[in-house]
Amino acid sequence: MFPHRARPRGGRPSRRRSLVYASVASVVLVGAASSGTMYVKAQAHDAEGLVSSSVASGAGASSEATEAMEATVESSAIPTAATSSRPRPRPTPVVDRDALLAEAVEAVAVEDGAAVSVAVLDVSSGESAVYGDGAFDTASIVKVDILASLLLKAQDAGRGLTAQEKTYAAAMIRNSDNASATALWTAIGQAEGLRAANERFGLLDTEGGDGALWGLTQTTAADQLTLLGQVFGDESELSEGSRAYLVGLMGEVAVGQDWGVSAAGAGAGASEIALKNGWLPRSATGLWDINSVGRVGVGDGREYLVAVLSDGNSTKEKGISVVEAVAKAAVSCFQGD
Repeated sequence: MFPHRARPRGGRPSRRRSLVYASVASVVLVGAASSGTMYVKAQAHDAEGLVSSSVASGAGASSEATEAMEATVESSAIPTAATSSRPRPRPTPVVDRDALLAEAVEAVAVEDGAAVSVAVLDVSSGESAVYGDGAFDTASIVKVDILASLLLKAQDAGRGLTAQEKTYAAAMIRNSDNASATALWTAIGQAEGLRAANERFGLLDTEGGDGALWGLTQTTAADQLTLLGQVFGDESELSEGSRAYLVGLMGEVAVGQDWGVSAAGAGAGASEIALKNGWLPRSATGLWDINSVGRVGVGDGREYLVAVLSDGNSTKEKGISVVEAVAKAAVSCFQGD
């Protein structure tokens, strides 16, 4: 195993709480001498709240009051081995998914000097986990964000996409066409337009590239998982029609561009996969940014949203291998539940 440059997020420590159940009975006798009436009030206190009952009897009926008091006290008494053998319910243990993910990812061989980060959501349970909190170049995965921003802008204007915008969108997502991406990047207002849309989407740590350099937008795995939630989830700034359109394009990427998070479903009865990949050789270093984001469906009917980011890879092929291994590791953390 090689060292990772991405700093793993500190896992939330598991807290084991033991619940103490106690029941204390108290009896309050209130006498009203003038009327000769006695009230017997039995109160049972436990860890969850307060339960009280009262019995009133006329003058000279102290024996009835005593019997009522004794019955109430007996029913509220602290259970002992002799009076109750039923086991107390125990709290369900909390699974530290971040710790499981860190262990799984750190078992993946990563080249010296390379870095990787991943975020995953189990759609059925709503549980998620994140490894690494560093910022990475988006390369072409930003094209999902660009199209989502364009769709949001069209919604605000009360219109659908134009025929030309649809042509650009299809080429940008299916074939990762860069000229189409540049045209739509301009249409949304470049980095400022992306920022405005992402503010509504809930992305906190994504910053658009300077000028026309959309591929150098900086993002985190956690932000990409949030964006995937906007694309694939019901609680979204995007309308149902906008989401369906974007998901449809991500499910039709060109042959040869369908690697990445899709590997997490391979060999496990993969049912439905929709993704967008990004790859970029940096001119200054010759090293590769390799990223993949999308939805993976597996044979047991469960679906996962997965975002894997990496940089510092010596070749495109080695970067793809790492991204796919990390995607598999991320999904494995939720298997067998």
